[in-house]
Amino acid sequence: MTLLAASLLFLAGFLSGAINAVAGGGTFISFGALSLIGVAPISANASSSIAQIPGYITSTIAYWRDIAGMWRGALLLCGLSALGALMGALVLLALDNPSFRAMVPWLLIAATALFAAGPWLKPKPRDEAGPVHAITGRIVQFLTAVYGGFFGAGMGIMMLATLGITERGDYHRLNALKNMLSIVIAAVAITVFVSGGVVAWREVAFIVPGVACGGYTGVWAARRVPQTVVRGFVVAFGLFLAGYYTVTG
Repeated sequence: MTLLAASLLFLAGFLSGAINAVAGGGTFISFGALSLIGVAPISANASSSIAQIPGYITSTIAYWRDIAGMWRGALLLCGLSALGALMGALVLLALDNPSFRAMVPWLLIAATALFAAGPWLKPKPRDEAGPVHAITGRIVQFLTAVYGGFFGAGMGIMMLATLGITERGDYHRLNALKNMLSIVIAAVAITVFVSGGVVAWREVAFIVPGVACGGYTGVWAARRVPQTVVRGFVVAFGLFLAGYYTVTG
């Protein structure tokens, strides 16, 4: 690996961690950097998922009190999320890189559109939102987990939006549940990816320290940088990646 590639991965990790702390969507950056230095699409997707899991863990710890008050219902959703993530990750490994590469532009466009719509997909306040039928909510979470195991970009925004429809509670309760379920989905997917031998460990070793530094700095940036600026950058980068995969595909 060249010094330039190593520096690019660390910078991508830094930006990814910082953007996740401010507005979410950092997966676009880490996935994009891995793609640009020549990592195969399936390996880039798997490696990017591994790089993000420290942020999921720390976010869940910060919400531990909220989770403690809803652990029974959360356990069932965790089980469904694990099953969905397993299915999504196995489907990914069943594809070859050319097949997955052909899908990536459309996945990126869909995830970018979802991210751009994020402000309009936030959960409604408690007095405006009630839970739909329990079975429907579980099916929706299972399908979201399948997507997360297959292609993680935009998963958090998607899950927060669907939980706002299917679960009762304020934003912080739903965000706590989202973070917990994200750990389950990421852990299952990573286990499958590691067993399948598709993780680019050398590249991950340069991204993870950047994610850690960026996550810490992102707390500072979150108080100073407008989220609209960060969101615009992520959307532009997502569209750039979609164009890149379309042209080079």
